[in-house]
Amino acid sequence: MAIFLTEQSRVIVQGMTGAEGQKHTSRMLAAGTNIVGGVTPGKGGQSVDFAKRSIPVYGSCADAVKSAGADVSVVFVPPRFTKGAVFEAVDAGIPLVVVITEGVPVHDTAEFFAHAQANGTRIIGPNSPGLISPGRANAGIIPADIAGPGRIGLVSKSGTLTYQMMYELREYGFTTAIGIGGDPIIGTTHIDALQAFQDDPDTDAIVMIGEIGGDAEERAAAFIADHVTKPVFGYVAGFTAPEGKTMGHAGAIVSGSSGTAAAKQEALEAVGVRVGKTPSETAQLMRAVMAVEEVAV
Repeated sequence: MAIFLTEQSRVIVQGMTGAEGQKHTSRMLAAGTNIVGGVTPGKGGQSVDFAKRSIPVYGSCADAVKSAGADVSVVFVPPRFTKGAVFEAVDAGIPLVVVITEGVPVHDTAEFFAHAQANGTRIIGPNSPGLISPGRANAGIIPADIAGPGRIGLVSKSGTLTYQMMYELREYGFTTAIGIGGDPIIGTTHIDALQAFQDDPDTDAIVMIGEIGGDAEERAAAFIADHVTKPVFGYVAGFTAPEGKTMGHAGAIVSGSSGTAAAKQEALEAVGVRVGKTPSETAQLMRAVMAVEEVAV
């Protein structure tokens, strides 16, 4: 199985007619994603030709839902239009909206996330690489050839570290890898993904990637203690960052001991999560535990 995204998902791309939208739609199609349309206001009735098929363009998400049964939207629109695009997808009844756009104003995210929560839509992002269920579907910009299907679940704040960890653990493969984004306000959280992986019978172990700033990892640790029985492995980016330094993601700000990599590591290890100082070390910790479990079986 996979979480949130499967081969049955019917995906539309908001902004498909733009350069980035076309490029990544082509990559998603190559990964086997069931893309049923694009959405660009004013261009309804047109189509975009890709390597093996032509994808229709709808003028609105409502039209895409009505005509193509869309149930996932991937948003590739400029930051100033993102709030409107997400509102449109939510109002059309699409249950999963993946926001790739970087640089979305925080107050815009707060508005569209509240609207999505009130209407039962799951938001992933913004500033997210999306999610991939290898061999099934890919919604976003995660390269599909890093790793194949397997029994590991991955949730990460960082896009590039998502890719690296997938590569480090490519011999195991993944049920789903999800990049939740590193902005101060995001939709789906570590905790949401941890719960979904815990409930997924085909996910045997979970890898969680965090970064300095905020308390999301500490809250995830508390959740793991009470609700997660599967082995969890962690990596926190920013062990060498100076205190008070703002890093690449808008949410990564250190203040006092709260939010430091060391504090997050301590909180996670206190509940049994094995935390590596590098992605490679985290992968090695997981290999060691998985090898012991395989021998036991």
